[in-house]
Amino acid sequence: MPASVSTPLSVPPSTEAPTPSRRWVRLAAWPVVAVLALSNEPAPLYVLWQRDLGFSSATLTLIYAFYIAGLLGTLTVAGTLSDRFGRKPVLVPGLLLGIVAGALFATAHSVPALALARLLSGIAVGAFLSAGLAAVTDVADRADKRFAGLVASSSMVGGAAVGPLLAGVLSETLPGPSVTVFVVQIALLLAALPVVLRMPLPRPEGRPGLTGGGWIRIPNAPRPHRRQLLLGLAVFAPAIAATGFVLSLGPTLLADLLHTSSRILSGVTIFGLFAAATGVQFAARRLRTRTDLLAGAALTVTSMAALALAVATTSVPALLASAVLAGLGQGLTQLGALTMLSANVPTSRLAEANAALTAGGYLLAGLLPVAAGTVSDATTLTTGTTAFALAVTTLVTTGALTVLRADRTP
Repeated sequence: MPASVSTPLSVPPSTEAPTPSRRWVRLAAWPVVAVLALSNEPAPLYVLWQRDLGFSSATLTLIYAFYIAGLLGTLTVAGTLSDRFGRKPVLVPGLLLGIVAGALFATAHSVPALALARLLSGIAVGAFLSAGLAAVTDVADRADKRFAGLVASSSMVGGAAVGPLLAGVLSETLPGPSVTVFVVQIALLLAALPVVLRMPLPRPEGRPGLTGGGWIRIPNAPRPHRRQLLLGLAVFAPAIAATGFVLSLGPTLLADLLHTSSRILSGVTIFGLFAAATGVQFAARRLRTRTDLLAGAALTVTSMAALALAVATTSVPALLASAVLAGLGQGLTQLGALTMLSANVPTSRLAEANAALTAGGYLLAGLLPVAAGTVSDATTLTTGTTAFALAVTTLVTTGALTVLRADRTP
């Protein structure tokens, strides 16, 4: 077994040596940020659409489900297509679909239009979570993969942070609250298009075709690296589920505790979560992968403790602390998992491995909050939230123990 994979967590800290490729690493991250802004951008605006279109909370959940369907469906094919035919044949259509989604959001006058916009935005985000993150790593020098992993991971959470903040502020300060936001978003996506077209990306290895399976399949890592993928998922999936809860039921909890439906406050809260996730990745750039994973798991556990305290005592500071801690936990576990994959998985399978990590994380992030909401409807919001906190704590603690045992395995 090669030395690079003999220990799943053997990724050295960055030496931070400047290289010419770093300029393109940063440029390649820009389209990821622009597209990922679409992932959470609609969240502060749902209250406006509900008021204007008169749909229920159940319908709102259905609209969100279209986003998850588009995201997960794309992740089953985008990584494979990207590895076989190149990044740009996946990224350019993804970017164009993001522009169409922005136009639909800006002109939506019905629930089907919102659902279609959410579906297309999920497809665009799925394309960039697989091929986009891999492209950031592709343009880096071989010895600079740690830096590329940091930039790829932070661009993902950075875009997720910018979107809701942009929507919250623009929708309350400019005319046309549900239109202006997406006009600006479309402009950002158009500015990203020439960057995608000019990326100095390597050609895919081997002859394009269907060797090794069909186009549509469950994404995975190569067999020698599946253990690393599972180790990353063991802590990353519960951590992203924690942030998913804040995104889905956080505004409801804020409304119950603060009695406000301010779109700016909602956007700022979500921004704070993802800003913490972005900032901690840069702060931890010299740490080893094992430290990233274990520290992220510990922060996720602390976040769940703060969440349980918040609902038990109706404490707004505890709720806000829980959101920030959840962001810190996701940021570190995501950085560790992506770095581990980019440092070990061959370029020819990297996009698929990234897709597998992201799909696994988002699948749990969709299931656990929905389960918590179901329990809350059947009992109380406090009971559902507490049950969710206990489930995430159990899962992420188990994952951390698995990482510890794997690091001691020869």
